[in-house]
Amino acid sequence: MSSKLKPGPIRNLVSVKSGVILAVVIALAFLPLYGSAYMISIGLLAFSYLALGQMWNLLAGYSGLVSLGQQAFIGIGAYTLAKVTVDFGGGFAVSFLVAAVVALLFAFVISFPIFKLSGVYFTIGTWIVSASALEFFRNWSFVNFDNPFTIRAAFRVPMGAMYMGAFALGIISVVLVYIILRSKLGLALMAIRDNPSAAEARGVHLYRTKLLCFLISSVYIAITGVLLYMNIAFVQAGAAFGIDWAVSMVFIVVIGGIGTIEGPIIGTIIYVFLRQYLFNFPGISLIILGSIAVIVILLAPKGIMGALHGKFGIELFSVRRRIDE
Repeated sequence: MSSKLKPGPIRNLVSVKSGVILAVVIALAFLPLYGSAYMISIGLLAFSYLALGQMWNLLAGYSGLVSLGQQAFIGIGAYTLAKVTVDFGGGFAVSFLVAAVVALLFAFVISFPIFKLSGVYFTIGTWIVSASALEFFRNWSFVNFDNPFTIRAAFRVPMGAMYMGAFALGIISVVLVYIILRSKLGLALMAIRDNPSAAEARGVHLYRTKLLCFLISSVYIAITGVLLYMNIAFVQAGAAFGIDWAVSMVFIVVIGGIGTIEGPIIGTIIYVFLRQYLFNFPGISLIILGSIAVIVILLAPKGIMGALHGKFGIELFSVRRRIDE
């Protein structure tokens, strides 16, 4: 008698869920063929913010590294794009590569001081690093001080091509986080988040594990920054290193559900919708977003997906392992 279970309702439900996800991904992949210019621009923003949200969630939600300084890497990506394409006449592919290398080196260097901090001190430390980077770029002659860069080469890139780049970054960010969390690195990160002392006692190398996570997140955010500023086509230090980027990432993850892969997806949809609606209220948009975040935190401390999973067991991407894995 076979010990294997026959396909049942749960297995069928998993198949249906996988089929629906695949169908949605395929439909979004072909959006440039049937969507309007407005739909494509919204999709470009959504997938870019999804990549940012997933990378911030990897740090804060699964590693306990709550950073308010990841916008520094968006600034690095933006200025790399500007320098490579405007001053050196390089291509966009070179910009992505250079941004990744510069972000990797910068993240490695700043890891030494900030990883000596923990909790709220780590959060403040990352914000100080980002604010210092902003002031440095504002006074750096190599990037023409705080004078704006206009990335003229970006105007030659079709919107559909930029959308496909953002689509790839967004989808890969989800897959990458899923793979990491199903690996030994993911188990180590979550162990550090839950109890650093216990994790270290079980053989987890705290600094090396956190550093690897920090490097992955930082490099990916810098690459996303390159693509975002290909769309914006205008770089200035105050905006590229602005705290607004950090607010966006935190809002997306907290609203959607920190510590879940689905959370940044839901949070991105909500954020992009609100961003379009609040475009006409630039003076109070951050206040409105903050108020919404506070209300959601009070009603659902674990975010929308956290609440749905707690009450109904809804989970699109399970990172839990079976005993036989």
